[in-house]
Amino acid sequence: MKTIAIIQARLSSTRLPGKVLLPLGGRPALAWVARAAQAIPGVDKAVIATSDQPDDDAIATWAEGFGIPCHRGPLDDVLARFALAAQAEGADIILRLTGDCPLLDPQVCGQVLALLKRQGLDYASNVSPQTWPDGLDCEAFTRAALDIACAEAAIGPEREHVTPFIRERRDRFKVAGIPCPLPGLAGERWTLDEQRDLDFLSQVVAKLPDPSRPASHLDVLAVLDAQPNLRSINAQITRNEGAAKSWREAPLPAFLGTQRTQEWLARAEKVIPLASQTFSKSRIQYPEGAPLFLTHGMGGKVWDVDGNRYVDMVCGLLPVVLGYQDPDVDQAIRDQLGRGISFSLPTSLETELAERLTRLIPCAESVRYGKNGTDATSAAIRLARAFTGRDRIATCGYHGWQDWYIGATTRHKGIPQAVRDLTHTVPYNDLDAVDRLFSAHQGEFAALIMEPMNAVDPKPGYLQDLKDLVHSHGALLVFDEVITGFRYALGGAQSLFGVTPDLASFGKAMGNGMPISAIVGRADVMHEMEEVFISGTFGGEALSLAAAIATIDKMEREPVIEKLWSLGTILADGVAQLTNKHGLSELITLVGRAPWKIISVLDHPTARKEAIKTLFAHHMLRSGVLFLASHNVCYAHDDDDVNLVLSAWDHALGMVAAELATGQLEAHLPCPAVEPVFKVR
Repeated sequence: MKTIAIIQARLSSTRLPGKVLLPLGGRPALAWVARAAQAIPGVDKAVIATSDQPDDDAIATWAEGFGIPCHRGPLDDVLARFALAAQAEGADIILRLTGDCPLLDPQVCGQVLALLKRQGLDYASNVSPQTWPDGLDCEAFTRAALDIACAEAAIGPEREHVTPFIRERRDRFKVAGIPCPLPGLAGERWTLDEQRDLDFLSQVVAKLPDPSRPASHLDVLAVLDAQPNLRSINAQITRNEGAAKSWREAPLPAFLGTQRTQEWLARAEKVIPLASQTFSKSRIQYPEGAPLFLTHGMGGKVWDVDGNRYVDMVCGLLPVVLGYQDPDVDQAIRDQLGRGISFSLPTSLETELAERLTRLIPCAESVRYGKNGTDATSAAIRLARAFTGRDRIATCGYHGWQDWYIGATTRHKGIPQAVRDLTHTVPYNDLDAVDRLFSAHQGEFAALIMEPMNAVDPKPGYLQDLKDLVHSHGALLVFDEVITGFRYALGGAQSLFGVTPDLASFGKAMGNGMPISAIVGRADVMHEMEEVFISGTFGGEALSLAAAIATIDKMEREPVIEKLWSLGTILADGVAQLTNKHGLSELITLVGRAPWKIISVLDHPTARKEAIKTLFAHHMLRSGVLFLASHNVCYAHDDDDVNLVLSAWDHALGMVAAELATGQLEAHLPCPAVEPVFKVR
């Protein structure tokens, strides 16, 4: 099989015109790339692919003098340019390089190429996820994949940047990447895009040990570690700003349909009830024709099996608080993977994470772990019953799927009546209702478990008064902070509102998507764990512990919580303006606090709220936003994501308003209305 390295280059850069032929260390920048390309293990031939515009005649002339073949094609359709070059060279495998990476490392590129060949992939790279320095970028793909992309890619950025069509359709193409083994290099900038980059590179190459041979990334690191001040020259430039700009300016890609989704649904339902492990992720909670299977996520976006791209406002039902493929968390997982996953005895990670939780969470004097929120809430209930010697439980909110809670909802099938009778629900912000309930069963309640906040703010003094009331009846107060923890504040809602419960459950955002939860609380209550049997094989599973430590450390180190509040506020303010614009502000609102805003839809005289919400969700999905019932913002969401979400709201609200005006919204629904699993809030 013939392997060709194709170096794309042009002179019409807007930020640094003519950059690839600018002098760097006594030779054009492009010469550094070409020399590195020719040294890549496994490459049979390196060629240049430039445009057919007169501006790029100089590149063709340079290539001839350097002795490297040059192929020319459309200026903006770089994908077609690559396909033409691959055809002319009879290539079976293509290595995509760019002329603005003069410090390209041949050995790193060789690893990418070897990965493609040895695993029989369609695409391999070191750019997804972005863990290598900017400027070492390398992508390898098969000729077959390139030809498919060239024939089918329809939007500008897919043709300008060559590979998005392939790497984003992971149900069609086999894709893998090589992460950088050295942590913390994703922020390094070794590329050439602005004058500051040229200044930086000029100083670096002058200090390389042997400029006559292609540099190793270790050579470059040695220079920078010896003179770290060099990094400040171009450190403030945004990575891949050009690519981001082209996606930003491109029209919203056409919805690609859900043919592969339907194929996977039929296949999955043969072996998985509802084709999903979670009710809220299943077909019964999304409009017909919605995406039901995802292939991957990056930052604040996800892709479905049909290749549709979405800004993700679900974020895994709130666990993905930093974003998909967060480099710090993923590196922690990789590091731990090299040591082991589940062990025969506890690891030090259990203590290290517990020390962080007890420092950050007001009520946490002691800690135990589970894998999901239900584990933590159920442990809290068993502890409360053991500590108080009582059986009855009061609930306020959603607390998981175990018998003690779900038996009190309409989804109680399979729960014994005797169990159901021990759980009572109370309304939020209603002290009198709690007092009446506890008084009616004097001395029988072990605990009140509640979400300290969801859609509605606590009334002034409510949480403290509730704590006092519960204690006066000899019961414990348990905060279910599975959602609010590490989202409203590092210490959860109890930290935000200044009220400390006896026990609390945490989960979701604690591990940025890894399965981990925690029950924390007063030492005397938690001491019951030494007798009460709460024990699981995977409670100390090390990958999740490492992920939680990395997540919490990043939240302390960077303004994660502040950004969640800021993004949520921007979205909420924008939505308020849009609902007013479309005359729907009395019908559709966002409620709750900024980091987790929940959509509230009221009935209309001509349409039920379920029908309105279904139509709204249908158009949000078709506009490129994965939306369920709330704004679950994450740290990786950026300004472009926010703008797309608000644009989708504008379109969806317009469609709802238009259908309401006809008086026939329900009759015109493109699918049956989505009904709630059960009512909680």
